[in-house]
Amino acid sequence: MKSLAVVILNWNGEALLRKYLPVVAATTISDDVELVVADNASTDGSLAYLEEEFPDVRTIVLDQNYGFAGGYNRAIAQLDNEYVLLLNSDVATTTGWTDNLIQLMDSDTYIAACAPKLLDDKRHSHFEYAGAAGGFIDWLGYPFCRGRIMDDIEADNGQYDDNADVLWVSGAALMVRRQAYIDCGGLDEDFFAHMEEIDLCWRLRNRGMRIVACGESRVYHLGGATLNSSNPRKTYLNFRNNLTMLVKNYNNFSWPLVLFMRLILDGVAGVKFIIDGKKDFCWAIVRAHWSFFGSFKAALSKRKALAPYRTTALPQEVKRYSILLRYYLKRQTTYKS
Repeated sequence: MKSLAVVILNWNGEALLRKYLPVVAATTISDDVELVVADNASTDGSLAYLEEEFPDVRTIVLDQNYGFAGGYNRAIAQLDNEYVLLLNSDVATTTGWTDNLIQLMDSDTYIAACAPKLLDDKRHSHFEYAGAAGGFIDWLGYPFCRGRIMDDIEADNGQYDDNADVLWVSGAALMVRRQAYIDCGGLDEDFFAHMEEIDLCWRLRNRGMRIVACGESRVYHLGGATLNSSNPRKTYLNFRNNLTMLVKNYNNFSWPLVLFMRLILDGVAGVKFIIDGKKDFCWAIVRAHWSFFGSFKAALSKRKALAPYRTTALPQEVKRYSILLRYYLKRQTTYKS
């Protein structure tokens, strides 16, 4: 049995498979690494392409589209590798990219998950928005990264080539101990897509495990291939799932205050969308709140179930400052601890 399974989740992504899979296969498959494609009931030519061009790549065919979270949960349940690596279908990998990741995970059993640097496949000199060089959240739950603050993205000048403890790493290329993944319940399927990897990493971190960004490995991510930032549904999922994630995982007793603050700030974001002529995005926030409050009881139940794994103190990777204030008032556009 190979120690690592790199799993690509596909849904009607034949064009992306044709573009990226040859590169991934050439730079990934080895004596210790297998490549798996999990298909979310595609109706395009994806499966035919895999059968014709990559018959030796293991394929897991699911009976319907379970989304990012559900698709990976069902695929990983069928694997028995020590490590699994969730890899987006729009990622170009580099020679030997898994070597340092495996070495890092092997070095410390408390490392639950790690990830390579995520660079922009459209602009190789810069980090990619989705995860850059590992992420944190501020005390209000806003995510940001080493290499990306809000919409400002840094050039990769080697400033994050170290291995660093973070709160979360991007689901575009996330390596995790399979048993730790299963023990903590995997990705939350109620999220469907977006923020689910942050939620997963936060749950792992609350169990006393480490999340590490590996600066010695790099991949190139196209980003937005499934749902880009111009789609209001992405806004809906991000706002709804972020609120749910806070209820589930926030460690101390100030979470109701944090939630109240977020509701106000979400309202401000909605007003800004209206001013900018983006009424569909404002409506997406309203729908996100309706959905969140409609499932609030379920979120509280999840919080209660996770209580044994939370300490009172916030992890140090949850920053005690507001990234919004630093960005908009102090014009901080690069990561500072």
